[in-house]
Amino acid sequence: MLAPMSTVPQILAAVGAGDPRAAADLLPLVYAELRRLAAARLAGEKPGHTLQPTALVHEAYLRLVGGVRSDDWNGRGHFFAAAAEAMRRILVERARRKGRLKRGGGAGREPLDGNDAADVPPDPVDLLALSDALDRFEAEHPRRAALVKLRYFAGLTLPEVAGLLDVSQSTAEADWTYAKAWLKRALGGA
Repeated sequence: MLAPMSTVPQILAAVGAGDPRAAADLLPLVYAELRRLAAARLAGEKPGHTLQPTALVHEAYLRLVGGVRSDDWNGRGHFFAAAAEAMRRILVERARRKGRLKRGGGAGREPLDGNDAADVPPDPVDLLALSDALDRFEAEHPRRAALVKLRYFAGLTLPEVAGLLDVSQSTAEADWTYAKAWLKRALGGA
């Protein structure tokens, strides 16, 4: 029988303390939410990616519980923020590997059956460019960058992010507005 979601912080503490059984107890409690995050993240990827939400969840989960120290987890919100960051890093690593010359150097795939512009979805955000811009943004504005990661990669709402970052909702809204404008300019959209 699964423990209630309120036990997640205790299990996270046990994982951090090195209890090998705790990691196995944690996965069923957080799997559905991690799967939702992964599916949302992958929905924004460019067409043709092969990574499935389940594989992204498993890889992120292994990274999260594989090398954890006892002081690494500060509750459920911190765990999901770390999961979102792990997913971001996995997707960025895959995008970088895919863009190497050995893999075609970023050459696009052309469909053989017609080139109707109506069949082509709008370009999603270039994950590598976003990641690089976000790294620069984080150097200048760490709290605002954390907000972007939680909103974009974890799919959290502004009230949820405000609670996790311990700021008012109006501060979170102002930070979100600023971050979107900064990133839009950095990505060449302004």
